[in-house]
Amino acid sequence: MPYLLVIGIVDALLMLEPHFSGTILITAVAVIIMFSAGAKIWHFMLVSLLAVPLGVYFALSAEYRMERILTFLDPFADPTDSGYQIVNSLYAIGSGGLFGKGIGQSAQKNLYIPEPHNDFIFSVLAEELGFLGSVTVLMLFLVLIWRGIRVAIYAPDTLGSLIAVGITSLIAVQVIINVAVVTSSIPNTGMPLPFFSYGGSSLAFLLVGIGMLLNISRHAGNQYKIKRDKM
Repeated sequence: MPYLLVIGIVDALLMLEPHFSGTILITAVAVIIMFSAGAKIWHFMLVSLLAVPLGVYFALSAEYRMERILTFLDPFADPTDSGYQIVNSLYAIGSGGLFGKGIGQSAQKNLYIPEPHNDFIFSVLAEELGFLGSVTVLMLFLVLIWRGIRVAIYAPDTLGSLIAVGITSLIAVQVIINVAVVTSSIPNTGMPLPFFSYGGSSLAFLLVGIGMLLNISRHAGNQYKIKRDKM
């Protein structure tokens, strides 16, 4: 409960900005870390009795959030206004075909997709690299996440394990939400794609996180060898 209280305070401050996507990201990562640390499912079920109604309230209380939900249900109902961003994102992904148009050859990034360098960079990537290139990028993210989980499993202590879980889940949650948004699988919310979206501070902290993960991995390798020798 003390940890959930701290997260609740942080979430409340983020919602005052308002920063809905940041609230989702921090809450999701915190829940994953607490679950990995031994929190029980019923703990989260009890909290969800309050959190879910609050989430629904915040989602429906702001006009622009409500508009995003309606746009998600039918983006082509208003393709020149509320659905403009997601419609052009889908056009970009679809026009990429199997092999893409080539690096730098995207047409939709030229004044069609808003924020093509940030939240919707995966749409540009899909248009330029095609289906095969997009799947390759997602597979690389999957390998990174799998290696992060492996580091967490073989970390020499609980602290190192939970740090590895936090860094890995931070990347995983951002990838899932970003790709889901640009493919219109969930309502639109601003979420950068790790290592791809524009932003020096984001990239810097991600690289710091990867550096910490590699440091834990060095000791995790020794731990794995010890366990293997015992077997």
